[in-house]
Amino acid sequence: MSAHPIRRRFAARPADPENWIKAADAPRNDEAARFTARLTIDITPDLRGRIKIVAFQRGITVADMLRDLLAREFPPTTDGDRP
Repeated sequence: MSAHPIRRRFAARPADPENWIKAADAPRNDEAARFTARLTIDITPDLRGRIKIVAFQRGITVADMLRDLLAREFPPTTDGDRP
């Protein structure tokens, strides 16, 4: 009998988080290269599912939908507006 291959989860946590985070700083030539920071949040599986459904219904990616949401909620400020 042959051994079953080890299956890794799609979103498994990185073994070395520091290098994983720093990898985002590596130069890239694609559209995502213009985004320079990664934001990680913990949400319930139910909320994640609702977010994915809404993004699918709108015909956009979850990342694009959340970037737009955050940009609306936190617009750029002028120097005089900073606390």
